[in-house]
Amino acid sequence: MDVPATRPGSDNTPPTRAERDASLRVLRARWRTASLAAGWRFPSDWALPEVDAVCAAVMAKGRVEAAETALAGLARARAAAGAGLAETLADLAALHAVLDQSGDGFVSPDVDATPARLLRTTALAWADVATDQLVHTEVTDPLTGLPSAAYLRTRLAEVYRAADARERPAAEDHVLLVVSLDLTAVAGFPRLTGMILVADALRTVFDSGQSVASLGPSVVAALVPKDARVASQGVALRRALHERLQVDAQLADIGRPRVSAVRLPATHELACDLLAHLARA
Repeated sequence: MDVPATRPGSDNTPPTRAERDASLRVLRARWRTASLAAGWRFPSDWALPEVDAVCAAVMAKGRVEAAETALAGLARARAAAGAGLAETLADLAALHAVLDQSGDGFVSPDVDATPARLLRTTALAWADVATDQLVHTEVTDPLTGLPSAAYLRTRLAEVYRAADARERPAAEDHVLLVVSLDLTAVAGFPRLTGMILVADALRTVFDSGQSVASLGPSVVAALVPKDARVASQGVALRRALHERLQVDAQLADIGRPRVSAVRLPATHELACDLLAHLARA
């Protein structure tokens, strides 16, 4: 897997800058061709500044094994750009196959033939970024921008643990306020608008730390403390929903959204079953 470090046809004469640049462009082009042949999905996404850094490191050091630092940088850049691990390793295999071939014929990348150390370096660097992205990804519904039912299940687990510590039912301290909108007679953009407006109403009314989430295509809920404010919050929520839905004629004709105060069941498991049932309502 050696890369020539001297000028062709000369006796240990170092290549000129122009010759090094030409060799780098050839390596880069052959690597890209092999990577696309190996299944790289979006050709326009292949080129990154880190690709040139890898090529330069290989050309300078003569062996791809000596370019681990540059390969790790490329793997991190691939992960940040959204490339999967399998695709990233196949790209590495394409580089290995290009450098392992003496002629200019067809290159057949093989991940299994790539040195384990290079695979490990690339995979670990890719995983560092991918894991960090996963940890910092918010679980939200793309339409309403509200947290998903998975978030509310996690929040309920905390509520039930706190209730167990106090040796009292969770229903004594919290209640679910559920809003459902009958959108069966509405289609297209107004249907989407309806849920966006409902979500905005909940965010406006419950803006002091309550947990609000989207449960389904036409159902949202708020987990709120069961105190003297619940009744007034329910009234404020109905008013906010009415004001927002009146802006669209189709939404105004579907009738009032159903707002329900739902008692929490005895256990967290039953509460999760309740959320699933409410999502289908």
